Amino acid sequence: MACKIVIVGAIAGQIPPVFEKLSKLHAKNSFSLAIVAGDLFADPAIASPEDEETVSSLLAGNFSIPLPTYFTIGNHALPQKIIDRLEEATGEVCPNLYFLGKRSTTKTSEGIRMVNLGGFLDPSVTAGLSKEKYLPFHTEGDAKSLHGANTADILLTSTWPSSIRTESSIPLPEGLQDAPSEQCVAELCATLKPRYHFSTSPNFFYEREPFFHLPTEDHPDTRAVTRFISLASPSSPSKAKYLYAFSLDPSAPQPSELPAGSTASPFRPVTKKRPSAPDQQTYSRYSDTTPHHRPSKRARQPPPTPSECFFCLSNPSLATHLITSIATDTYLTTAKGPLSEPSTYPSLPFPAHILLIPLTHAPTLAAIPDVATYNEMQRYRSALHSMLVAKAGGVLGAVTWEVSRADGIHIHWQLLPVSVGLITKGLVEAAFKVEAENEKYPLFKAREIGDGRGEKGDYFRVWIWRPGKDNEAQPPEKENGHGSDKPASSTGTEVSLVLALSANFRFDLQFGRRVMAKLLGLEKRANWRDCGQAQAEEVADAEAFKKAFRDFDFSMDED
Repeated sequence: MACKIVIVGAIAGQIPPVFEKLSKLHAKNSFSLAIVAGDLFADPAIASPEDEETVSSLLAGNFSIPLPTYFTIGNHALPQKIIDRLEEATGEVCPNLYFLGKRSTTKTSEGIRMVNLGGFLDPSVTAGLSKEKYLPFHTEGDAKSLHGANTADILLTSTWPSSIRTESSIPLPEGLQDAPSEQCVAELCATLKPRYHFSTSPNFFYEREPFFHLPTEDHPDTRAVTRFISLASPSSPSKAKYLYAFSLDPSAPQPSELPAGSTASPFRPVTKKRPSAPDQQTYSRYSDTTPHHRPSKRARQPPPTPSECFFCLSNPSLATHLITSIATDTYLTTAKGPLSEPSTYPSLPFPAHILLIPLTHAPTLAAIPDVATYNEMQRYRSALHSMLVAKAGGVLGAVTWEVSRADGIHIHWQLLPVSVGLITKGLVEAAFKVEAENEKYPLFKAREIGDGRGEKGDYFRVWIWRPGKDNEAQPPEKENGHGSDKPASSTGTEVSLVLALSANFRFDLQFGRRVMAKLLGLEKRANWRDCGQAQAEEVADAEAFKKAFRDFDFSMDED
């Protein structure tokens, strides 16, 4: 069903007159929603007393917003009063006024998929994701993380995409120049292929000819069409157009014929390595068990998109309160339904069940072209070991395990501390080998395989580490172009055990957790669903971990 939508340019504090006009238009057209494409509020650095009074009146409910209205970060920071309200009300400023966030994927009740990237590129941050939610800048990593949305009905960006006017015959208004543009925004548009891409140009209105994208392997007969539109501000000297109304049916297919005047895409195509098709494995973040088998083609389900994957930052349902650190290619999170409890380790006031997750949506490390992701995961593991040495005084080692399957969903590692005594007595290694024997799995082999790029098939890997005399963590190294297993063990002694997987037997994805549950005497917590916590408890554990890890978190030194 088609929805009527209205887009508004940078209001920049002129809230009463703009929403008065919007209210009149809404009464005649019954819009489903409105979106503010630029700054909603005046720049706090130069805001007048009148601007500040407008904010106070809005928060006090002295005038109403006539329809659901979404806004994001533009070119200025948000007023502190608005930030305070957003922190209290989790995204709602007042009835009908919602903050999209600076970097987000949103699906409205009408089924409209919106992806937005607010602010401009911060040249001082060369990698990773920006951590400031309300400041008007983003990183290339922010833009890259949104690629996982895969598609969008509406793309909303504060800056133009680079080369947007290539192949276009529509000139800018006389005497005016292009608005600021960014290559990472161009790549985002080329990847998502949105139906509409909105941006702002305060002094003029610009609508490019529709452009079509090249067909893909998935849809060889379809050429997605994008319309790029940049709106003026209500205060533009030329009284240029700052409102744009249109109808959109999110369920409608791409047009069978190209719109008149269409051009080819002005962007170079973005190529992505396709992972192998998965089987019917659940893509829940913490699945219980899944048979390692190859179902028939008729039984296969389409793989989850990154926006559906519970390890991807582009998933709007991601439990972000569990995230404890974000680096260039990887992030850390505390486990949902952790195996361990705050009382499990007397020297640690938190469960310490940690997940190390690549930002890239890929089933294996070998499917990620750049070895930098693996090296950064090893760097995180080394930092976690160093934290254990400092906080536990040498009485705790660590076990890290990985399930690498070409038909998996999103590769990750899980880490749990364990008593050094259990390691030195050989009980940890024996536990994995005995459990594998009980399940009639193949034998474990002690070997280092780096990022697994040289492996011929799937595997389960476990690292068993215990601290040594050297308490200083070392940075990751490289070995023959592949990742090395050595950096994370540089503060002690480590063994790497590898179990080859095949289609000849059913492998339990929770094998690592089951073994650790028996070792730690926590068999009743082997299933993560039996270990649920209230969100307040999850937040408290995450904050306690962040406090302990702060001195070892290298990502904080890279902002």
